[in-house]
Amino acid sequence: MAAPPASADAAPSPPPPPAAPDAPGRPAEHSETACEDRSAGSLDRLLPTVATGRSPRKRTTSQCKSEPPLLRTSKRTIYTAGRPPWYNEHGTQSKEAFAIGLGGGSASGKTTVARMIIEALDVPWVVLLSMDSFYKVLTQQQQEQAAHNDFNFDHPDAFDFDLIISTLRKLKQGRSVQVPIYDFTTHSRKKDWKTLYGANVIIFEGIMAFADKTLLELLDMRIFVDTDSDIRLVRRLRRDISERGRDIEGVIKQYHKFVKPAFDQYIQPTMRLADIVVPRGSGNAVAIDLIVQHVHSQLEERKLRWDMAALASAHQCHPLPQTLSVLKSTPQVRGMHTIIRDRETSRDEFIFYSKRLMRLLIEHALSFLPFQDCVVQTPQGQDYAGKCYAGKQITGVSILRAGETMEPALRAVCKDVRIGTILIQTNQLTGEPELHYLRLPKDISDDHVILMDCTVSTGAAAMMAVRVLLDHDVPEDKIFLLSLLMAEMGVHSVAYAFPRVRIITTAVDKRVNDLFRIIPGIGNFGDRYFGTDAVPDGSDEEEVVSTG
Repeated sequence: MAAPPASADAAPSPPPPPAAPDAPGRPAEHSETACEDRSAGSLDRLLPTVATGRSPRKRTTSQCKSEPPLLRTSKRTIYTAGRPPWYNEHGTQSKEAFAIGLGGGSASGKTTVARMIIEALDVPWVVLLSMDSFYKVLTQQQQEQAAHNDFNFDHPDAFDFDLIISTLRKLKQGRSVQVPIYDFTTHSRKKDWKTLYGANVIIFEGIMAFADKTLLELLDMRIFVDTDSDIRLVRRLRRDISERGRDIEGVIKQYHKFVKPAFDQYIQPTMRLADIVVPRGSGNAVAIDLIVQHVHSQLEERKLRWDMAALASAHQCHPLPQTLSVLKSTPQVRGMHTIIRDRETSRDEFIFYSKRLMRLLIEHALSFLPFQDCVVQTPQGQDYAGKCYAGKQITGVSILRAGETMEPALRAVCKDVRIGTILIQTNQLTGEPELHYLRLPKDISDDHVILMDCTVSTGAAAMMAVRVLLDHDVPEDKIFLLSLLMAEMGVHSVAYAFPRVRIITTAVDKRVNDLFRIIPGIGNFGDRYFGTDAVPDGSDEEEVVSTG
């Protein structure tokens, strides 16, 4: 079955909140200023009513900024592009992200404060989402105005609030999103968008971060960065001239015509909506410490440890699901299992018979793809009523490292099949699987996806991998999970969370031991296949690479 060539995307009871004075309330100005030929409209959109006693809202979210996705500190590497968090046995997120909103005037130091918070938090998975990514697409007339510094980029109407809100909502549902990349030199969105994921903490920063009631409700904590206007002007001059190709005259013109009036009318009044005001921006170390303490307390409150024991007991005594298909246990298949399960089998024989089983497994799995009637002519000029693949294309996705050993068998029977990879590692402190690397072909949502891992015991890694595919809009019923050996626990876990995923294997063992190893099992497949040192406890899992 032919598939087009691959093109890939190069792609975690507390003390009360810290005491910090709210900014004094300022009366909102109701005068209107022009943004092109449209009025500013009602400030009802911009200044929602402040609740007197907000209880902590529970959130989950994610996503990123047009900066390098890594922030390296003296202690760790922090992934600021986000990664999908762990999902429980129901296929939903078991952890909720903490969403922080950072508002303030242009060049007030919001991004610097955000990076200081990220570094001080010292958590591995953080998302930094910038409002600058969400400027609206300009018309030709607006492009000409922007070229002459006559377009107001500091007005609420310049931002695509609908896209911002829908993006945050999807992220809170644990879904991946596409975020535009804005080019400030051409005042336009670039062709390529970024794919962004979930994290422990999300920081959303922008001049209008508090300028919409619906958007405001998505934020668990609101911080206003208050910096002197002269300092902001100097910073803006440096930034726009050196980074955005502007001239000094145009920057000053834009500042006095649009930036300062917008700050006075739309941005400064939102200071009263902030939970914490940070005077002097990044120079205020005390305020940064208070913020970090509060976020840590919230993260501790929301912390939910992944419980493999609960996962194991959730589906005991249930019949195997109808979505499971086990390769017929012929004498030949059972003979090959005997060889690869034998601890005395040499590495060469282990590889040889594993490859034979993989080929049989792949061929068996392809029979579940949709086929339609078709008629061809034989060399004798006669019609033959046959079948042909009814889908668009087939993509294989391997869960590293053991899953990649199944790729040759898939390529042998699916010509030009596209291949993607996922790396999932276990956090040794929490016992949770975390996604560390992802490379998927573009437009995978239209494909039938064959997800490959050699052993599945708890189902944890497999469930996360399925969730990642769903995040990329692959329909659940188009996902086929293939494994040489599975435990009943893993089968039940995957089937319960994702009842439309087809599960295909060559054998199912009934139980796992106290360390969640398949019994009788096959040992650590990756170690036996690649000839690497075995884990001391004889784990059949992929070391720390995969718990499922």
